Amino acid sequence: MRLLLNDVDPSVAADREPDDLALAHLYAYPGARGPGSGDGRWLRGNMVCSLDGAATGPDGRTGSINNEADRRVFMLLRALADVVIVGAGTARAEGYGHPKPPAGALAGLRAGRSPAPSLVVVSRTANLPLRLTPPPDEGAGRVGDVLLATSESADSAAVDAAREALGEEQVLVAGRGGVDLEALVESLSDRGWSRMLTEGGPHLLHDMAAAGVLDELCLTVVPQLLAGPHPRILAGEDLGLTLSPRLLLEDNGTLLGRWSR
Repeated sequence: MRLLLNDVDPSVAADREPDDLALAHLYAYPGARGPGSGDGRWLRGNMVCSLDGAATGPDGRTGSINNEADRRVFMLLRALADVVIVGAGTARAEGYGHPKPPAGALAGLRAGRSPAPSLVVVSRTANLPLRLTPPPDEGAGRVGDVLLATSESADSAAVDAAREALGEEQVLVAGRGGVDLEALVESLSDRGWSRMLTEGGPHLLHDMAAAGVLDELCLTVVPQLLAGPHPRILAGEDLGLTLSPRLLLEDNGTLLGRWSR
């Protein structure tokens, strides 16, 4: 892995391959200051695509296009984050499970924090993926690492079921017709989770950008041409948001970068 552009941390040398600690500096969150610090919160998205813009492979999952370089940064970004936000459809398609503590050198990045980031599943209809529902013998309220964000338009029975499965405080209702993402980000910040990470999918990432809550995009471009009817990393109405490049790395043809507002 070589460093092509570094407008983030000049202490990281450009003439040597960055180790895990150097990568942690290159991907560090700016200005996160803890509970209630609205101006200190930072929401980044992390996505992967092919050279021709496909956000999934032939099987409809990102797992068929990502590679070792992408997985390395993916695990690092999770280790740095307080909370991971994902759409319910993506959580189902990608087989999301409960967040796990990082291994090896990345474990030290969570010193003084919870062993693993919390996971917030966004679903307008309060349809929680079954895999993220705790086993019956765990009882209600015992799972602190999975939350559901939904809207007032969700079926009350579905909301009640989610509260029974996850616990009263783990279900966030924000917005009427859809989930109010600005209110959701504010709520998560109030819990002390200022370092936020979203992994999409394309509709959620689009809506976050449109709502003005997306501060940064981390994007991996793998050296493949796929063609076919694959989704892009954003899906929705036209946007006119301009981002500035802050970081660019290359690993065997794979490009990994950071772009911020």
